[in-house]
Amino acid sequence: MIIVTGAAGFIGSCLVSKLNNKGIKEIVIVDDFSNPEKIKNYTHKAYREQVNRKDFFEWFSKHFSEVSFIFHIGARTDTTEFNMSVFEELNLNYSKQIWKTCTRHRIPLIYASSAATYGGGKLGYSDNHSLVSRLKPLNPYGISKNEFDKWVLAQTVTPPYWYGLKFFNVYGPNEYHKGRMASVVFHAYNQILDPGSVRLFRSYNPDYPDGGQLRDFIYVKDVVDVIYFLMNHKKDSGIYNLGTGRARTFLDLVNAVFTALSLPSKIEFIDTPADIRDKYQYFTEARMEKLRSIGYANPFFTLEAGIEEYVQGYLLLSSVF
Repeated sequence: MIIVTGAAGFIGSCLVSKLNNKGIKEIVIVDDFSNPEKIKNYTHKAYREQVNRKDFFEWFSKHFSEVSFIFHIGARTDTTEFNMSVFEELNLNYSKQIWKTCTRHRIPLIYASSAATYGGGKLGYSDNHSLVSRLKPLNPYGISKNEFDKWVLAQTVTPPYWYGLKFFNVYGPNEYHKGRMASVVFHAYNQILDPGSVRLFRSYNPDYPDGGQLRDFIYVKDVVDVIYFLMNHKKDSGIYNLGTGRARTFLDLVNAVFTALSLPSKIEFIDTPADIRDKYQYFTEARMEKLRSIGYANPFFTLEAGIEEYVQGYLLLSSVF
């Protein structure tokens, strides 16, 4: 039996689909299921049981002997939330309890970290363990993820094999409930429908023109493919980047959305909100040599191919993965 936390959310629900597509149905989905907007993310998926995240450890105490793997994807992901206590509870302390549980019962673990741990990128984007303690994230979300990474690396007793994955800018189906935190692809699509043009943030960094800010955008299907690979790899435990390894501009992204809709581009620039202006990442690009070195050889979707599939196969059809 496999556990997926965050299973009603974006990446977690896509992971459940991936497992189902591989014939795996003995899954327990864990989340806060109170948000009705998330229901369609798991309604038609095959799973054994759903457990509220607050009840998970009590449930686990009765069923631990049946569990063969835990994917800890659930987290508070709002980068505009500045109440650190929220992240300490959901991203740090809850994750520590998951880790200790896996260690005690010898259960393999994959957990979600984040590229937000890299902060402004002054130390680069290498997933070398020696850099983790030196990173300076720009917001409480990134801090909470990095604090957990640091805690993990300090542990002398671990699950039988484990992987922490630093997700870069993930986009794709099943993110419709995320509001402000949904991908720029999702927001661009909806802005093209109404009012007909896309609004991008102006640059406040002289090294980057408006729309020239660079991010490593990765399609969610690539993310779950890597997770599935690591589930079966069973060695080389550690923290790994999960991006494409190629940064692209926001202009590239938005133009790809217009192209997927067969429409001419219409873009305007607006002020970056004051609450995130000094916390903004102007460049992210995953160093992917480490993952490649352990045998992951599949190509990643290009930005254009991923957006075309997402727009035409999911957004236009209002469908989920």
